[in-house]
Amino acid sequence: MDGTPFDLPGATYAKGVGPKRWRDGKRTAGGNPIIGVGIREGFALEKTKKTIIVFSGDLDRVLAAFVIANGAAAMGDEVTMFFTFWGLNVLRKPEKVKTKKSFLEALFGRMMPRGAGKLGLSKMNFGGMGPVMMKYMMKQKNVASLPELIQTAREQGIKMVACTMSMDVMGIREEELIDGLEFAGVAAYLGEADEANVNLFI
Repeated sequence: MDGTPFDLPGATYAKGVGPKRWRDGKRTAGGNPIIGVGIREGFALEKTKKTIIVFSGDLDRVLAAFVIANGAAAMGDEVTMFFTFWGLNVLRKPEKVKTKKSFLEALFGRMMPRGAGKLGLSKMNFGGMGPVMMKYMMKQKNVASLPELIQTAREQGIKMVACTMSMDVMGIREEELIDGLEFAGVAAYLGEADEANVNLFI
């Protein structure tokens, strides 16, 4: 951040409170910037709710989802991320977990990436070389990695919900997913979406 003032689009400020100075947005535990969000001290933002459906299992799209989620949480918004179908792969533990599955469920599980570190790119994947180059460039530019963004989301209290219907279809068990998740169906998401002023599908 260079300290240049700017207004936050759609922000509602408390009456009688003037600008003091500018400060950086929140950063991850590793010290890497998660998003270029400036927050004006002395101004009160009206707390709103955001929901994000994470349907994609592509690294670049999931990165975008977590950057938006963490940015909204840093601005004081309540954020819910609903992971469904290929997006569930983001939440899988990197190590193999022994569970009772049918042959097709086990086969399906072996064909999908296991965890945030195994995701491919939506474009220019190059047989797995694309993600390697992307991660290298992110590290060179001091940009937070996907695991760091996930950890930041946890620290900021972002609600991460795994779709139970998609889990059943794809043969994914609760014990295969990372800790700190909630499990719910589409009705629960729609209830959250009804209360939100922004709903994104990624």
